[in-house]
Amino acid sequence: MKHVILVLSGKGGVGKSTVSVNLAFALANHGKKTGLLDLDFHGPNIPKMLGIEDQRPAVLANALEPVHVTGNLEVMSIAFMLPDTSSPVIWRGPMKMVAIQQFLAEVNWGPLDYLVVDLPPGTGDEALSIAQLSPNVRGAVIVTTPQDVAVMDAMKAAKFIEMLALPVIGVIENMSGLICPHCHEEIDLFSKGGGRKAAEDLNVPFLGAIPLDPEMVKSGDSGRAFIVRHLDSPAWKAVNDVMENLVKQVES
Repeated sequence: MKHVILVLSGKGGVGKSTVSVNLAFALANHGKKTGLLDLDFHGPNIPKMLGIEDQRPAVLANALEPVHVTGNLEVMSIAFMLPDTSSPVIWRGPMKMVAIQQFLAEVNWGPLDYLVVDLPPGTGDEALSIAQLSPNVRGAVIVTTPQDVAVMDAMKAAKFIEMLALPVIGVIENMSGLICPHCHEEIDLFSKGGGRKAAEDLNVPFLGAIPLDPEMVKSGDSGRAFIVRHLDSPAWKAVNDVMENLVKQVES
């Protein structure tokens, strides 16, 4: 795999997994061979968001095959291994490290251009382990909402990444304004600009702002990536712009 991209946030509830899913889809639609690795062991929602929660990885030649989503997108998650969607994962750090090692070494990802890694909120074992174990980690994308509390925790996440001697590729401001479901205009509901200010303070790129679109929430609940169904929406354009900015930062 050429480029491993970590996606993390300082706190929960900022839409990090939604950003990971749609960013991976945008990369795949852009012709990039993309893997999406769900390392949020205690809340593995990505299979549900993609409508593949009932699938199970095949085992071929002693290797797990990631679940195929589109021609260029494959997914692996601990959720595929659980008896049902209500089963909790009760693991301490060493078990998580072993699982991460297996997801990297025993999954037949093939020749990926990008591996997007969706991490749990905060700065815990999963982020430490993937940073230490994975080759070709290009850096991390920090997802935040505009509010001061989220931005404060995003700054901590960015400094955590820097302490691991990895670059912060950039900051994404999610839920930046609201797309009105009636007039489809953007409303400044929760304020804007917190993510851009954080990027400026950290002296890292600002990858873009993604507005909150009620259709994006519905898409996740129904198991279809938002950008597949709403190619003409402002939120889709924002996701695509973020993807293009990410590619420029990584490949330039």
